[in-house]
Amino acid sequence: MAGRKTARTSAADNERPPPPGAPEPREDEDSRPAFGRTGRAAAELASALRHDLGVAARRAGRAVSVGVRRLGARAREADYSRMEARIGALAGSIRGLPAMARPLAERWKGRTGGADLNISPAAERRRRFPWLRAAAFSTLAVLAVSVGVLWWALRDVPWQEIAEGSLKPVVVLESADGEAIVQQGPYQGAYAKREEFPPHLVDAVLAVEDRRFYEHYGIDFRGVGRAVWRNLLAGEVVEGGSTITQQLIKILYLESDRTFKRKIQELVIAFWLEARLGKDEILTRYLNNIYLGAGATGVPAAARVYFDKGVNQLNLSESALLAGIIRSPSQLSPLTNPQAAARRTGTVLDVMVASGAVGEAEARSARAQAATLNPARPAHRAGSWFSDWVLDDAREIAGPYRGTIKVRTTIVPELQALAEEAVREGLASEAAAGVGQAALVAMTPDGAVVAMVGGRDYAGSEFNRAVTAMRQPGSAFKLFVLHAALKAGYSPRDRVRDEPVEINGWTPKNFGGEYNGRVSIAEAFARSLNAAMVNLAQEVGLKNVVAAARELGIDAPLIETPALALGASEVNLLDLTGAYASVRAGLAPIEPWGIVSFQSEGQPQAFRVGPSKQPETDLSGVQRNLVGLLQLVVERGTGKAAGLEGFAAGKTGTSQNYRDAWFIGFNEPLVAGVWVGNDDDTPMNEITGGSLPAVIWKNFMTAAEAAEGRPGAEAVAASAEEETPVSCNVRACSRAYRSFRAEDCTFQPYSGPRRLCEK
Repeated sequence: MAGRKTARTSAADNERPPPPGAPEPREDEDSRPAFGRTGRAAAELASALRHDLGVAARRAGRAVSVGVRRLGARAREADYSRMEARIGALAGSIRGLPAMARPLAERWKGRTGGADLNISPAAERRRRFPWLRAAAFSTLAVLAVSVGVLWWALRDVPWQEIAEGSLKPVVVLESADGEAIVQQGPYQGAYAKREEFPPHLVDAVLAVEDRRFYEHYGIDFRGVGRAVWRNLLAGEVVEGGSTITQQLIKILYLESDRTFKRKIQELVIAFWLEARLGKDEILTRYLNNIYLGAGATGVPAAARVYFDKGVNQLNLSESALLAGIIRSPSQLSPLTNPQAAARRTGTVLDVMVASGAVGEAEARSARAQAATLNPARPAHRAGSWFSDWVLDDAREIAGPYRGTIKVRTTIVPELQALAEEAVREGLASEAAAGVGQAALVAMTPDGAVVAMVGGRDYAGSEFNRAVTAMRQPGSAFKLFVLHAALKAGYSPRDRVRDEPVEINGWTPKNFGGEYNGRVSIAEAFARSLNAAMVNLAQEVGLKNVVAAARELGIDAPLIETPALALGASEVNLLDLTGAYASVRAGLAPIEPWGIVSFQSEGQPQAFRVGPSKQPETDLSGVQRNLVGLLQLVVERGTGKAAGLEGFAAGKTGTSQNYRDAWFIGFNEPLVAGVWVGNDDDTPMNEITGGSLPAVIWKNFMTAAEAAEGRPGAEAVAASAEEETPVSCNVRACSRAYRSFRAEDCTFQPYSGPRRLCEK
């Protein structure tokens, strides 16, 4: 009522005539009725506000929608529906802002369009509309920017891999007797379950790394504040505020760069992991993946590397030592800095006492019984070249599997140690002979590699000269000339010309420069007469020589020139030894292999692997003569230095200018090959295949025969019998079935459940 009365009085006053002498009123904007002026201004502002809010909201809504679709595509394999629904609801809310703005504008229009306002429109615009418009735009901008930043930061997060727990499979190599091979370089043992970690180990890790682990939700804000305060007091970084959840994220899933994007990812993933996995699973993943120095990733690997025991066998002192290493593995490693490691162990025990995890008496006993190191690496260091060679096949078997796969290999640790010793002693004995490197491979007659030495010292050079180096085999290649001749119907007693011959300007010469006229094939082979073997190759045909080499398993490129008979084409030691194994077995080709079986985590059954292909050619028609002539080489020919007390057969090889020297041979249980030379291809000081390589070969074979236990084929066969695996040719199955799954060796037929692949 008061408002209406005031309005009427004002109207009456306006109707009175102006006093005499007063100026004429001007019809400007400010003299117009308040109702019209304010109403039009409010309508214009409301319309502008609605338009601007609508444009901004639509743009933000479209950006969020794109982000939601991308996140949805990433999450279609996993259960991320809640995350997608929340972001989608946010996008819908932003799209709905124009509708929310309309009634607001109408209300302002109604209020300002009446005649009950006594303030000027300019004052009203200054006092109300700019603030409302700025506030609305600020809120909308904050929402849009926040959603955009989240989408930008989280779009490349590997959600699927994080949910599954690992970015790659963990392949654990085992020797033929079932012991873990702790190879040089990075080593990660089999994943341990939560219950396998001793309680005192868990208490030690939590005491020094995240004492409020079971209280926070991934981010410990109290711990962050405490760390910041202590760092400020100290004037340097003395304490970190990262939780175990955050550390796990840094280890497995995010880049190590300290960027704004990574911090956002870490924050969101930490909360998500806590909600999805739970505390125990996060702790289990952390303990299996934390780096603890000496190449060991995970507490199970560190327990093996430092103490040569399983993680469930760790005592309190050992657990405290491993927990203390986490802060600085390189500086606190007990192998390189035992004093610092001991001090850190004491600190961990003190913290455990302060937190109530252990009693003072128990901690005092642990200090008195300091952790005794028993490094596993020196004992298994011999398997490094072998591990490098076999790991590619092991990873192929593992395929996309994201758990632990135990791979039983053919390596026999005792024979491996003997092989390394033979190479080391051989190189030491010829220190002045210009010999820089040596390699040795030993296998069973069926191709199972039981020892492999790829050079003088793995720590000095990881290059595997037994597998990767391609060198000229010299006279060791004459085995294939002999094999071609016997297949063509020649007899060891047949005669061949040992006299100078010129072929397209090339004249092969015998060692020593002497020729013997017509000699038997047996004598030419045993004495390694170059001229005679070249003439025999010409009679048989170089194409047949190449075919004979292929039949015995040589895959390297072979050039059909007369010098091929003398080993001018390069091969590697592993393949050449496998070819001699074909002769010993009477079947060809024998392919060297290193994996007996594999077993996936959680699978009760192991699956046999073995060689990738089976021998197809029966050599029984020529085997007796081939073996007899190789035996003659050792008994009366160039290989006398390789003679054993019992049966031994083999062949020497020396390339031009003494650049390479070889001896490849076999006895009853083993086939072995030895190469010596220099990486830069420089000549040695008159080292031939019948000297240093034959001596190394003999020393190894003699020691292997005297070794206790079941060397060679017996050890590998015993390993297969213990596992009782089902045969599963992984390579053949993966080629045959697109749905093949290596971890359980099954495939999905067109109908029915998955079936075991029995190829």
